[in-house]
Amino acid sequence: MSGTSVDGIDAALVEISDRQDQISTNLIAGYTYPYTTELRAEILAVCAGEPRSLQQICELDDRIAASFAQAAIAIIEKGDRVADFIASHGQTLFHRPPDFRDEEDHKTELGYSVQLGRGAVIAELTNIQTISDFRTADIEAGGEGAPLVPVIDALLLRDTHKYRACQNIGGISNVTYLPPSKSDQNLDGVFGFDNAPGNMLIDMAVQKLFDQPFDRDGAIARQGQANLDLISQWLKQDFFVAKPPKSTGRELFSPAYLESRLGECQGLSNYDILATLTEFTAMAIAQSYRDFLPIFPDEVFVSGGGGRNGYLMERLAHLLAPTVVKRTDDLGLDSDFKEAIAFAVLGYLRLTEHAINLSSITGSRQPVLLGKICQ
Repeated sequence: MSGTSVDGIDAALVEISDRQDQISTNLIAGYTYPYTTELRAEILAVCAGEPRSLQQICELDDRIAASFAQAAIAIIEKGDRVADFIASHGQTLFHRPPDFRDEEDHKTELGYSVQLGRGAVIAELTNIQTISDFRTADIEAGGEGAPLVPVIDALLLRDTHKYRACQNIGGISNVTYLPPSKSDQNLDGVFGFDNAPGNMLIDMAVQKLFDQPFDRDGAIARQGQANLDLISQWLKQDFFVAKPPKSTGRELFSPAYLESRLGECQGLSNYDILATLTEFTAMAIAQSYRDFLPIFPDEVFVSGGGGRNGYLMERLAHLLAPTVVKRTDDLGLDSDFKEAIAFAVLGYLRLTEHAINLSSITGSRQPVLLGKICQ
């Protein structure tokens, strides 16, 4: 998969074991294959709303699929195993939740989500059956189409006694709430939602203000002082106070959104601005726990690129104390490739025709089979 940050394709070669409906995984190989500079720039341009012809969009679809196929072939060679199938989330270019109202107040009941990198091309180039287009069935059942990983969190990371939250911090942040259960298959009480801008605003700001691709370990933000008054204002925006289910993407946390926030940072140094944006993500996550989780978790397990930002992790641990904050690596699940692993499992569930009930996560009306199979 490739996430909202568009920083590359996360490929995971995964061994899946299913014994009496108890699913476990073993990561054989994981690697992130960067997009070419030109392809990444084109994806970001389309995400930002730059106009393209239908022919150009179709060609971009095939180019992304070819990149995914190359990543799949490369990870298979790295792991020296023959893959039974490929599961591909694709590259999200557009995501609109249900009950959307346009500028003229026209309401649409169903959501809409576009992931490029069609599975048929991946299957053709690799000669391996491919499952893709995971969000559509959920959207057609009235759901948000995202996040989908909470189902896998429940299968792999639930505890019999402790309340857990699995917090992914990618371009967008999303949380899975896992109450205790003796059965991994029981999704009662499990839900998840997008809850913060994640790394997206931080990355865009550090590129603009410091000409760096990202803030390695949070070293730049650590040198600044966060403006808590600004953050308090930002956390009153509609997305942060809306109740789950909810999902978002670059449509909200866009370059234009960043420019608006930067315009409110008058008098702050560039270091202070980055500290403020980092604290914004941490406080948004913490606020969402207080506002929307039925019971505050005993443990929080972080995955995604944000887990490698030491300063962000420190701030999150401070804001959530005394809750223990760790990375999913502590549970034996590689935090860098957790979402790629999750889509491998979602692909397996589709092949074995396990319909998934996402009503508490995405708001869909009934259990659905997620994904389209291409031979």
